[in-house]
Amino acid sequence: MEHVVLLDPEGTAIGSAAKSEIHHGDTPLHLAFSCYLLDARGRLLVTRRAMSKLTWPGVWTNSFCGHPLPGEWPEEAVHRRAMDELGAQIRGVRCVLPDFRYRATDDSGIVENELCPVFVARLDDESGLAPHPREVAATAWVDPAALATAVAAAPFAFSPWMRLQLPEVLDVLTGRAAPSLEALSPETFDVGGSPA
Repeated sequence: MEHVVLLDPEGTAIGSAAKSEIHHGDTPLHLAFSCYLLDARGRLLVTRRAMSKLTWPGVWTNSFCGHPLPGEWPEEAVHRRAMDELGAQIRGVRCVLPDFRYRATDDSGIVENELCPVFVARLDDESGLAPHPREVAATAWVDPAALATAVAAAPFAFSPWMRLQLPEVLDVLTGRAAPSLEALSPETFDVGGSPA
């Protein structure tokens, strides 16, 4: 059973709980991450969430998301989930929005409440994608500017976290903003031992 790291309002780890038990109408703050994959041409990979997903089924979103396990470094979680969701080996993982946080409610009433550092990484070989059908219904490589236009035109078709993250991610990728890496401390993800 997969566990997630629970956080206090300041973002410090206070324990862990089963992922399957915390997502409901009053989901506690917990640690997650989002990742945006770029190819050699500078395109971003977007994915359509599988229809079987508990929250936001069928919407388009960033390349993949996940939850670091207790004691797992976020960068390790990014590599793990890239393989789990997309069957992809990625490189050049870097955190660009270490203190991104959001709360959103799905139409079903389930709440997401996450401290969600945002990463970017590279996938140079598009043939290296093998999406897991329980996670991903479709994939597309898109021009970042075109993606921003699509999100502005039809926000309902995209996940709420991507709608919030995308402008900041594009600012970082174009050099208009520099992230503060001090915002993500070891206390955020160190629960019950050292990182794996």
